[in-house]
Amino acid sequence: MSTSEHVQPHTLRAAVKYGKMNRRAWIVTSLLVVFQIINFADKAVLGLVADSAIKELGLTAGQFGLIGSAFFFLFAIAAVAVGFLAGKVSTRWILLTMGISWAVLQFPMLFGGGAAVLLVTRILLGGAEGPATPISLQHVHGWFPAKERGFPSSIIAIGSTLGPIIAAPILAGIIAHPALGWRWAFGFLGIVGLLWSVVWFLVGRDGPYSHITGKKAATEAEPAKVPEAAVPREQPAVAKPGASITERADLLKLVPIRRVLGSRMFIAAVLAGAGCFWAQGFLTTWSPKYLGSVVALSPEMIGLVSTFPWVIGALALLVLGYTSRYLMRRGVTVRWAMGALFGASLLVSGICFTVLPHLHGYAAVTALTLGAGLAMIYPLAPTAIAFCVASKQRAAIMATLTGLASVGGVIAPAMVGSLMDRAGYIPGPKGVRDSAEMASLLAQGMNSSFSMIGIYLVVVGVICVLLLNPDRTAERLQTRFAFNG
Repeated sequence: MSTSEHVQPHTLRAAVKYGKMNRRAWIVTSLLVVFQIINFADKAVLGLVADSAIKELGLTAGQFGLIGSAFFFLFAIAAVAVGFLAGKVSTRWILLTMGISWAVLQFPMLFGGGAAVLLVTRILLGGAEGPATPISLQHVHGWFPAKERGFPSSIIAIGSTLGPIIAAPILAGIIAHPALGWRWAFGFLGIVGLLWSVVWFLVGRDGPYSHITGKKAATEAEPAKVPEAAVPREQPAVAKPGASITERADLLKLVPIRRVLGSRMFIAAVLAGAGCFWAQGFLTTWSPKYLGSVVALSPEMIGLVSTFPWVIGALALLVLGYTSRYLMRRGVTVRWAMGALFGASLLVSGICFTVLPHLHGYAAVTALTLGAGLAMIYPLAPTAIAFCVASKQRAAIMATLTGLASVGGVIAPAMVGSLMDRAGYIPGPKGVRDSAEMASLLAQGMNSSFSMIGIYLVVVGVICVLLLNPDRTAERLQTRFAFNG
């Protein structure tokens, strides 16, 4: 008699036994990395075309800063709305809809749109891209068990840093090409977005740990009815104080959303996220202008050096993601394995921004690279927050966090442009490099913003080390507010 158990093909058990699920999980993860690359390339393109667009469209620094901020006008609203929708609709289809929308919104500028068209398309694009990070994280969490989620989440996040790294040299070449120009940078991104959407339609699927998959499995199982008295009363998924939440993350019950949003941990994550989005807003709008005018780099070098903060961000996410995975596998709580590391990184970022106004030349570029690069670790915040709520609520919580934190992205471009205008900076005519006096005034305005964000990041970094504690928050929420949904 054979002792081997027969496993039906094309089932979850067969996928686990033969390793097919793991392969599919990493294929999906890879596609989501590309999704994030496109997402952040769409953001970075505005900064790369800044000099050409400002002069051709006749914009002031303040007006261009407003267009940069406009990207985030609908960002928060869309992120929150789609996050709640993801509790009921498959994230597979949400991701496909976003991919197509991003692509379509690039083409109006290719076909001759002016300043008004640029403003409107950036507003709409921001709305379409607002839910990208939380929905990507929600989808990839459906493919991995709780203890394994930190590393693939960081890989997804690395995609956001790879976007400018990969796109900047390519887009800079397109912008500098005499037969193409800055408008074709938008067209190129639109074509790439359409190609990704086709591949995702063919390959993208929901994972076995997704609440959508779980709901289908529960419906198909149709368990026999059991007398109510025979069913033991379920207890909230809590454990002794100090234990890691990773053991029970997929057993958590629903809790009132308002209780999560009002927790000290969530407020700390919003404040920290706003600082991260500020850095993103600066990099995608004003960093190339800073490198060209203050450091006097050539357009080709600007395309290269603009990628450095994103390289640092990618390395930071890779190291922090692997470290958190290593620690959580050994029973370390999410607070210390992820929350404290996130806060400490922001603290170092803040120190770099604080000293930046006192540096010049390549020393300033180094401080900007480290400061902005270490602020690119925002995805660790929603990943940590996700550990304290049930699977069905994760997308809503992560999206709400992202929506609120994106206020930092609204503030950064307009704030920097306003400070430049206040310092007396006036853009020169098209094709003419800024004079030494104008470059000095530009640096003065930007340095004021660096000092402010530096102090802010130091403060929120300390707050996160102290308060970003999903283990304690989950225990408190499950003990006091858990209910069956």
